[in-house]
Amino acid sequence: MKFSRITGTAAALACGAMIALAAPAEAKVRVAYGDIASVENLHLLAAFELAKQRGVEIEMTYLKSEDIAAQAVVGGQADIGVGGPYALIQKVKVPVRIFLQLSTLRFYPAVNAEFYKTWKDLDGQEVAVHSRGSGTEAIMKLMEEREGIKFSKISYIPGSEVRTGALLQGNVKATIVDSSGRRLLQEKAPGKFIILPMEGVNATDEALFARQDFLDKNQKDVDIIVESILTTWREVTANPAIVAEWRTKYNLLPDLPADQVAEITPYFTELAEGKAFPVNGGGEAAAKDDFAFYTISGQLQGKPAELKVEDFWALEPLNRALGKVGTN
Repeated sequence: MKFSRITGTAAALACGAMIALAAPAEAKVRVAYGDIASVENLHLLAAFELAKQRGVEIEMTYLKSEDIAAQAVVGGQADIGVGGPYALIQKVKVPVRIFLQLSTLRFYPAVNAEFYKTWKDLDGQEVAVHSRGSGTEAIMKLMEEREGIKFSKISYIPGSEVRTGALLQGNVKATIVDSSGRRLLQEKAPGKFIILPMEGVNATDEALFARQDFLDKNQKDVDIIVESILTTWREVTANPAIVAEWRTKYNLLPDLPADQVAEITPYFTELAEGKAFPVNGGGEAAAKDDFAFYTISGQLQGKPAELKVEDFWALEPLNRALGKVGTN
């Protein structure tokens, strides 16, 4: 559930955001987020507030897609990106590295039951996902391979709440939504939509990544950010209701409509129960899970066993942070 959306002027807005990123305020860590501000990133915003209290100035910029956020990091217009940049890391020559897993994939393929009832029914049909290179696209490509089907087209509609609305309005017939979207479909139109089965998917949804030179030159700030997120994730896992308290305390997303405010605790409760927030930051084990998932789904090239963790991850910041906050 999200409180704002990028409209048809998205390209102009993204261009303006990139220009803004190119002229940073001094001593600020510039974070590029390839999505719109929403309930689903309230915990990250709260973690950044904790880091700010420890002296790290953070400037958050919302961009049209994960692709644009990743390119901002590659080009040096942003310091840290949020997303799942495995494919980009493999392709670009600039050393970009993941240094913290933020969440694992918790998505639900949803179809209009009037038209489709099984994965096989989607053979030759169009589906909608979040963005090119996103976890939602990877899931759909994986299910193509598993089910022996081929979509006629994969379209890109940023924002789970936007895709949920498109389903409800009949503008799309098959897409993939988050837990809030799934609940909304069930509440607004019980029986009209089917959630297709999707077993055995365990991979990164979002992670923090940066150029290696930034990680090397800014160890103190990076360590504080990682420690703050690990601490926050553990608190959310223990007490999901605390996110709503943080929103009030830090005045986060103050313009959220009442119905979306009501979704905060249910949303984080479901994800916490599903262990979507890695309390130890992912690390090497997460990288290996990702290799298996993203090679099958086509986002990464090569055999999982032959891919090297150090080519995609910088483990030092996480290891330093775990040395301070402990493993959980």
